[in-house]
Amino acid sequence: MSRKSERLVNLTIALLATKRYLTKTEIFNSVEGYEGTPETKERMFERDKDDLRSLGIDIEVGSFDPLFNDEAGYKIKQEKYQFELGDVSSIEISLLSLAAEAWQEASFGDVAQRALLKLRSIGIPSDELSIPATIHKLNDGGQDLSLITKAIAQSQSLAFPYLDSTLSIKMRSVVPIALSTRNGFWYLSGVDQDNQEIRTFRVDRISSAITASEGPGDFKTPPGFDSSKVPSESPSHDLALIDVRVGKASSLRTLATSTQSLGEWDQITIPILNLDWLCSIVLWHGPDAFVQEPASLRDLVVEHLAALVENHG
Repeated sequence: MSRKSERLVNLTIALLATKRYLTKTEIFNSVEGYEGTPETKERMFERDKDDLRSLGIDIEVGSFDPLFNDEAGYKIKQEKYQFELGDVSSIEISLLSLAAEAWQEASFGDVAQRALLKLRSIGIPSDELSIPATIHKLNDGGQDLSLITKAIAQSQSLAFPYLDSTLSIKMRSVVPIALSTRNGFWYLSGVDQDNQEIRTFRVDRISSAITASEGPGDFKTPPGFDSSKVPSESPSHDLALIDVRVGKASSLRTLATSTQSLGEWDQITIPILNLDWLCSIVLWHGPDAFVQEPASLRDLVVEHLAALVENHG
């Protein structure tokens, strides 16, 4: 990521997190990348505003205290940081997912976190816990989605070792025909070359590298195929019981299969598809989420919190 792109991402995060308007001085002091003379910083900021607005990001201008003629401030309202996708192709979905992953990694990054810490240190309230909910990350299990989408477009064959519903790893050879998403995970549908039947595989359960090769020259997508109606292979999953504060932890709530009211808290049940990934979402919501079960998830959260305290005090 270029320095300018990183600055734009961190500026967006700061303006999304703040609960009040940020002045230019506060922005320059908290967002890394604004360097040089006051005039240079001013020009950089004006260009950054124009760039964000050209991307459809609505930056609101207002005053810290409307009763006085204070310096103008800036923020981005969470409810306006939305967009409608409409119909998109599998390749476009892949690119959007990778962008969403980059966004989440940036919002967790050290530079962005330092910006939010600086805001809090100078008394500016922020609500950074809601930032991951603006775009849901799709877990591709570390596989190369661009390779898969290229194989779909060119009717190539893909070979890969796959962890099936019996927890056995078997080699699969398929001609891919579609990518789809459910509950934050990628699913690959294709024609199994061993039995010439359509099969659907969860991409994060592909256990190692995917190999692409030339596919059958006369291949055609089976008529009437609909990836949304193809059942996926999925083993039974362990469940996590997590207490979340009422009105908070939206990213966890979207994963829940059931919710029980506990007064000021709700207890939600979430299938554990990926322990590390679920841990990262729990950590993001800080004091608004508490893991009751299983002990393995709770211990992992405690381990990460201890490392955070050791590293940052």
